[in-house]
Amino acid sequence: MPQASLTIVRTVSALRDHVAAWKAAGEQTALIPTMGALHDGHLSLIRLGQTRARRTVASVFVNPRQFAPHEDFDAYPRGEAADAEKLASVGCDLLFAPSPEEMYRPGFSTAISVSGVSEPLEGAARPQFFGGVATVVAKLLIQAQADYAVFGEKDYQQLQVIKRLVCDLDLPVEIIAAPTARAEDGLALSSRNAYLTPEQRAIAAALPRALREAAAAVAAGGRIDEAETAGKAALAAAGFGQIDYLDIREASDLSKLGPGPIGTATGRILVAAWLGKTRLIDNMPV
Repeated sequence: MPQASLTIVRTVSALRDHVAAWKAAGEQTALIPTMGALHDGHLSLIRLGQTRARRTVASVFVNPRQFAPHEDFDAYPRGEAADAEKLASVGCDLLFAPSPEEMYRPGFSTAISVSGVSEPLEGAARPQFFGGVATVVAKLLIQAQADYAVFGEKDYQQLQVIKRLVCDLDLPVEIIAAPTARAEDGLALSSRNAYLTPEQRAIAAALPRALREAAAAVAAGGRIDEAETAGKAALAAAGFGQIDYLDIREASDLSKLGPGPIGTATGRILVAAWLGKTRLIDNMPV
């Protein structure tokens, strides 16, 4: 049930004290890691966590280690007060909002990398990204000691990287995948949507439409390479600029499929494309 206020902690020790007290009372905990600028998509993750655990913890931390020097770390939208209000409105129990110094203390020199599933797509376009993600997520899972952690399918490759990380390191947490939350026109909800002008926001609906059409063509027996080419052409015609990738991949490990029909494989179509200065990503099952 929604509550009037939200407890905010900023240190690992305070976070662990709260979780330990809940465990002592026999209550399970779900962690929902975020970078803030919360929207309805994030709140859907909280609600999903509440279906599995009595207590929910949201973390808000804009992780500098997953941004390259030319990317939008300084400009990334932030607003703790608004985030806290939204979390309280859905009954989240605790907000963990550490400083960079709390997360990466002086002398910090450890990095975690996950090979294989991290290498194509986002890994090729943003080589530093998944190393930063794997390191900070491993820290958050260890810090929170939660029973569950909820991640959205909107960041599908990230979800697969995290699943691999948890499996390989034997971390005692169950990863829950949440369906992508979408606006009425199909655009995946994202903090970066706030960067779009009204004109760009109208164009952005072409992104999920191109994915649906490509996925439908392949599901009907069409060639993967032709569907990928048609999807890219549709985005260019709609007004998108650079297309980093639009690929149909094997869903579990993101290995390359095609160029012919998909056959018996389980596919996932993934895209990253630029609209003005905003990079949008999305994915759908095939």
